[in-house]
Amino acid sequence: MVTVSDAFYGILRQHGVSAVFGNPGSNELSFLTGLPDDIPYYLALQEGAAIGMADAYAQASGTTGFVNLHAASGTGNAMGGLTNTAACHTPVVVMAGQQARRYVPLDAMLTNTDATKLCDPLVKWSGEPLRPEDGPVLLSRALMIANSAPRGPVYLSVPLDDWDKDADEAAVRHLLRRKVSLPPVVRQAALDEWVDALREAGNPAMVLGPGADTEEGFAAAVTLAERARLPVYIAPSPPRSPFPTRHPCYQGQLPSSVGDLAEVLAGHDVIVSFGAPIFRYHAPSSADFLKPGGRLYGVTDDPDEAARAPFGDLVVGDPAEALARLAAAVGETDRPRPAARRPAEVSTSGPRFEAGAILDAVDRGKSDDTMIALEWTSADMIRDRLTIARSRSVFYPASGGLGWGLPAAVGLGLGCPDRPVLALIGDGAMEYTTSALWSAVRYRVPVTFVVCNNTKYRALQEFSHLLHVPEGPYLDIDGIDVVRIAQGYGVAAHRAESLDDVTEFVEAGGHEQMPRLIEVPQK
Repeated sequence: MVTVSDAFYGILRQHGVSAVFGNPGSNELSFLTGLPDDIPYYLALQEGAAIGMADAYAQASGTTGFVNLHAASGTGNAMGGLTNTAACHTPVVVMAGQQARRYVPLDAMLTNTDATKLCDPLVKWSGEPLRPEDGPVLLSRALMIANSAPRGPVYLSVPLDDWDKDADEAAVRHLLRRKVSLPPVVRQAALDEWVDALREAGNPAMVLGPGADTEEGFAAAVTLAERARLPVYIAPSPPRSPFPTRHPCYQGQLPSSVGDLAEVLAGHDVIVSFGAPIFRYHAPSSADFLKPGGRLYGVTDDPDEAARAPFGDLVVGDPAEALARLAAAVGETDRPRPAARRPAEVSTSGPRFEAGAILDAVDRGKSDDTMIALEWTSADMIRDRLTIARSRSVFYPASGGLGWGLPAAVGLGLGCPDRPVLALIGDGAMEYTTSALWSAVRYRVPVTFVVCNNTKYRALQEFSHLLHVPEGPYLDIDGIDVVRIAQGYGVAAHRAESLDDVTEFVEAGGHEQMPRLIEVPQK
């Protein structure tokens, strides 16, 4: 007979799940008993690290992330990171162990009470099997839903005494054969309207979001920008960077305030947007969303993003695929080319260095193939000082939840081992999930960690000025020895003495076999 455990792992293989990330408890030990040799289990020391690793692994590898957590307590610890997974539309299945079936009605210790409601509203769907043999059916459904547009996380709770029970072999046989065609496609009539709008526009522009950050979308965006001579902006608070930052059409990242964003786009009569919510605002503003005379056309694969947009003509479909079709259909134009944008000059004096100078030093050392986990929030708006030349090069916490970047770098390295991985982390962000350094050492993931230490929550300090909050010691975090913490986890680490030291350290990281860390003092 086929057990529930056998069927479960067979369905994971069928859907291309190639790793499990987790921090298990007693409810999950039965699941681990059946763990096969071809699906590795990557242990994290805290659940926030597990979800960050699985999320980035899925983004880097193009597979579905799978996370194993401990009932409600473990799920709760991971939910801060799960906000980033949901906002970035990363396909991840979060599976938690339920208490034994006999004990659930008694609300025994470690019962996952109301498990299907626990992760609302962060997940697309939640399930718990009514019978042991229903577990494989629900897993198949979970994987299908996680990968259907808009992709995102789902939650599955499985009782600990289900795994050795007999599966429904006939049902499993059908599950292993079934397929669902998932990507939505934009109607041609909508794209024809866009072609006409771009041809007749006097001053059009393009805005790109994470949904365009595929190899197809990245190349198509360059083609469209060059043919239609479009200035290209990246949507505010972007978790990805879907356009080359040194291309002459590139104009930078849009601000997150309604008024400031509208001011940047003022004068553009036609704006085409691909793969971005319209828009993810942050800084408060009472201004109008768009200046008179401008009209926005957008593609998103998320019907909710389309429905909640405060303006624009939105179409639901695959953004990268639509972008490629539009780029092929648009003819050359004689409009003037956009003026190239150049980063501002910055001071390189030490011993504490400006954020821009640190980014420049990192950029000189990294290669175009480098994948960057970025959680240095005080440098967010100047991240394009980094040279981005190919898709899937920048990964940022999509909801702004800290603690994602450090484990995400480990997940990137495991998910795409043929590309160098660099983590740019703030000293405050590092402390949320520092234990991810242990996982990096244990699994020999050669991440180059660059921790920028300004001894405070700098991004919050800057935001407090906008909100007229008085200065206070509540944003100071001095007294943390970043180097000794890293060394305690077995990571080779030292403090930068110069910007050249940073460049040389980053450059050498592309050839290392183990994780390394450099602390950079920041002004």
